[in-house]
Amino acid sequence: MDYKQYFEKAQQASRTMVSLAKETINTVLTEVAAALVANATEILIENAKDLARMPIEDPKYDRLKLTTVRIEDIANDLKNVAGLNSPLGKVLSDKTLDNQLHIQKVSVPLGVVGVIYEARPNVTADVFSLCFKTGNVAVLKGGSDAEFSNLAITKVIHEVLDRYAINRDVLTLLPAERAATEALLNARGFVDVLIPRGSQSLINYVRENSKIPVIETGAGIVHTYFDESGDLEKGKAIIFNAKTRRVSVCNSLDCALINENRLNDLPTLLSPLADGNVELYADEKSYAALQGTYPDSLLNQATPEHFGTEFLSLKLAVKVVNNLNDALNHIATYSSKHSEAIISEDAASIARFLNEVDAAAVYANASTGFTDGAQFGLGAEIGISTQKLHARGPMGLEELTSYKWVVRGNGQIRG
Repeated sequence: MDYKQYFEKAQQASRTMVSLAKETINTVLTEVAAALVANATEILIENAKDLARMPIEDPKYDRLKLTTVRIEDIANDLKNVAGLNSPLGKVLSDKTLDNQLHIQKVSVPLGVVGVIYEARPNVTADVFSLCFKTGNVAVLKGGSDAEFSNLAITKVIHEVLDRYAINRDVLTLLPAERAATEALLNARGFVDVLIPRGSQSLINYVRENSKIPVIETGAGIVHTYFDESGDLEKGKAIIFNAKTRRVSVCNSLDCALINENRLNDLPTLLSPLADGNVELYADEKSYAALQGTYPDSLLNQATPEHFGTEFLSLKLAVKVVNNLNDALNHIATYSSKHSEAIISEDAASIARFLNEVDAAAVYANASTGFTDGAQFGLGAEIGISTQKLHARGPMGLEELTSYKWVVRGNGQIRG
């Protein structure tokens, strides 16, 4: 297949985006939201075809699964994006030089944004909404696991675009075959930036093989440290929520660290997890403290590989640390720099944790489950960047813009 035609059309479509009125963009997003809800039955039928091909125990199953409520949530995110201020045309810097040249630094779209993702059909709608709002064209390569779901959502979006005589190529869904991935990785000169969303292996593969600049949206190996001064009731609620709210997402908790001076509170701290059927992998000290209080069938002795693992399931590593220093060292060793939290009532410990932990999002006395574009007030997200160049953390509208220098003169020449 000649994939170049897809990329050429996307590039051509990007030049038409700048002429779309902001009112039209917002209206289209609102109508796409309504159309997704109106077509929920058809989308769910296609989603069921994808689900039938995936084992229910696969960690990706939950991310793949759509429900009426989840479709409504996707639609609400689109409406939220429509209601946000556009970051385009924002004057970031404005000055007049001694030679009377007037120089402005103005925000502009990135251009053509490529996204490679796995079994996450919500990404299709999320990426479209954020790119469309910011004047970008989206070229999507979804996984074969979600092929029918992605096609169904794209069909709904294209039908709305047709009603407004907007070029369908502003949203391009590539075929689900692997060859399309290779073509996108090599679409230099057509695609301006590439964003992978999925497993660590997918992210590594894209980073190592792409000829296009990559923004990494990394895997989440997430820790929560229960400090010597931690409030037990807060800790119980935060750890339970961070682990069980939705286990297949990248902000879910993978490792609980507890200060040695609070070891006697560990059974109480983790007791709600037993009701959530969470399987623990505990180090020697925590294992001894939990024996006889946590269900034997859910309690295991940890091995080294359990630390630094993104479980994406009802599994949690547990480790006792001597103090805050040990907690910081453990996190520095095993963190993927996604989201990290401390539960503490000591202001100095909190300040040190928030300052020293190197992660895209750091929390004090709150669940890491909040690391999400919609929760951060971004409307939706195109991913959570764990790198430091250009964007970090949940990526919303502003992170999909670059800038250019606009220079106005009156005949000036340089000597």
